[in-house]
Amino acid sequence: MKEQLEALGVKALAAIDEVSDLTTLEEVRIQFLGRKGEMTTILKGMGKLSPEERPVVGQIANALSEQVTGAFYAKRDALEAAVLNAQLSAEQIDVTIPGTAQAVGRQHPMSRTLGEALDIFIGMGFSIAEGPEVELSANVFDKLNTPENHPSRDWGDTFYFDTDNKYVLRTHTSAVQVRTMEANKPPIRVVSPGRVYRKDEVDATHSPMFHQIEGLVVDKGVTMADLKGTLNALVQQLYGAETATRFRPHHFPFTEPSCEVDCQCFKCRGKGCPMCKGEGWIELLGAGMIHPNVLRNCGIDPDEYSGFAFGIGLDRMTMMRFNISDLRLIFENDLRFLAQF
Repeated sequence: MKEQLEALGVKALAAIDEVSDLTTLEEVRIQFLGRKGEMTTILKGMGKLSPEERPVVGQIANALSEQVTGAFYAKRDALEAAVLNAQLSAEQIDVTIPGTAQAVGRQHPMSRTLGEALDIFIGMGFSIAEGPEVELSANVFDKLNTPENHPSRDWGDTFYFDTDNKYVLRTHTSAVQVRTMEANKPPIRVVSPGRVYRKDEVDATHSPMFHQIEGLVVDKGVTMADLKGTLNALVQQLYGAETATRFRPHHFPFTEPSCEVDCQCFKCRGKGCPMCKGEGWIELLGAGMIHPNVLRNCGIDPDEYSGFAFGIGLDRMTMMRFNISDLRLIFENDLRFLAQF
């Protein structure tokens, strides 16, 4: 048995030395040192040895097992190091090469314009008020002096949620003004930005979903001059001190007197073009002095207080702010377009 163990040791060490990969190395270990390996098979015959031979053979077997096991681990470490070195060579990184530039996000032009406008209003003493987009038709129409037979309440012009016409996608953020006046006593000075919805056909300056900034001021002694001064300050701070505006008489159920405010077309500078439909001006907002009925409907005495309100089309403000000729470009989410701003 002594000779068998010595021969097995030589065979095992030679097999380990010839191995060139970790998988084969593990197979060699199992072949010689496993539970059913060759060395285990030889040691099972130790029961046939005499009491004098067993300690001698046991010492040889232990020494041989340690020698083969040591050779196995040494070979495994060498093969693992070789694999790691090969991997490092294949994946070598040149730390002097500049890194890949990461794309940096930026504000949408609508968000930029809204932020600039709100900063201007806050600087003039306004606070910001918000309200729901799905609104009571009473807040959108009735309390704003808009009767049942008004065209804006027609099913063809407005998005209703029920056959009773109780809930509607708000057609303007003026409903927030109603909520503000009902919840607060004058003096009131707020702006309310948000999305609004109307059944408009999509073209270069119209969309069924767009954005507004409504403004509301209620106090004692408020006049049309205050309204005009506020709006001119806004337009000139947004577009420059040389920006021309035009106030035209108009009619809104919730204001009296009412006006439309236009800005000179930024594309043709008043000469007339497809953008402004040949007029040289682009409608920017509607405004006026708050109708006494609206004040009464919201619990404010019109004999003691007066006020003005306005609704700005944020989308058109953005178009003028960045010389965008087609409203649809703002909503198409084309990064080639948006990355310019």
